[in-house]
Amino acid sequence: MTRPQVRRQLALAWWRQLGYTLLPLLVMSYLFGEDEPLLPVLQMPLFIVGLASMFLTLPLFSAYKRALVATEAALGRAEEPGAWAELARRRRKAFLAAGLPAWIAAVAVLVGLNGVALILLAVSSVVILYLYRIPRQLG
Repeated sequence: MTRPQVRRQLALAWWRQLGYTLLPLLVMSYLFGEDEPLLPVLQMPLFIVGLASMFLTLPLFSAYKRALVATEAALGRAEEPGAWAELARRRRKAFLAAGLPAWIAAVAVLVGLNGVALILLAVSSVVILYLYRIPRQLG
């Protein structure tokens, strides 16, 4: 596979992950946003857990950055396909952690979490996901 094809695949994977991250929150808000909250006492704990989940991305981001540097070093050499594969693998793991705040927000819809708090959690996931875009300088 050529470098532009790999970059295109990785870009499509990023957009797909953005959808996977935000779609549950949108669906839950549409289906249950107007319902009576199940356990309103869990609003603040779920918001705090959503915020704390952002810290799970720190070690994964470090591993991703190391793989990014290794991929850049391998460009034009025999190790390049393996470096791209390792970068994609590290990124897939990091995507899961990046989506946690928005997914926790989706669950928090059931307990009646405020709309502003839901948006903050969703935006935090999007910002974290943005960190995992492949830089233009690579390739």
